[in-house]
Amino acid sequence: MGNEIIDITRYLKREPASDLPRGSMALWGADGERSRFALPLWRIIYLAGAERGLILWREPGGVEDLTPFVALDLAHEPARTDVDPNDVPRFGVDEAPSLLDLDARGLVVYLGARAGRSWTLLVDGGSTRTTPLSARAREDILFLAGECAGLLFLRDLADAVDASDPSEDE
Repeated sequence: MGNEIIDITRYLKREPASDLPRGSMALWGADGERSRFALPLWRIIYLAGAERGLILWREPGGVEDLTPFVALDLAHEPARTDVDPNDVPRFGVDEAPSLLDLDARGLVVYLGARAGRSWTLLVDGGSTRTTPLSARAREDILFLAGECAGLLFLRDLADAVDASDPSEDE
């Protein structure tokens, strides 16, 4: 492996949808251990042909209470953390991780649940995709989403959400 820094401009095949310099990215909520989400989120965004990826959580029984945990935005500075609750389906806490392909609107991956909170990955924005993801892309995205779930649940980052929720600092 070389000492070369990853240059995302080599991987992007479309023009950016903003005035940001090509290859820009904005992270939100990625302090400390949460910074580990940046690379898998970036890879998922690239595979989906989107602009933004968020890991969100929802309280049990909550309808419009989606709370961003980490966001990576390739098109806006600062990173957008607003989400329409109608864009993220409700998943039951006993459901298996799954991927819902929304074509041009993006995709949603259910990551799992801990302490009643359901955790979801949302990737959206800028996609011109009109066909479903290829089987290979779905597999790669699910693998990367598994990395995110591992960070949440095996490294206990999901348990520390109350102590270090960056949305409380706004």
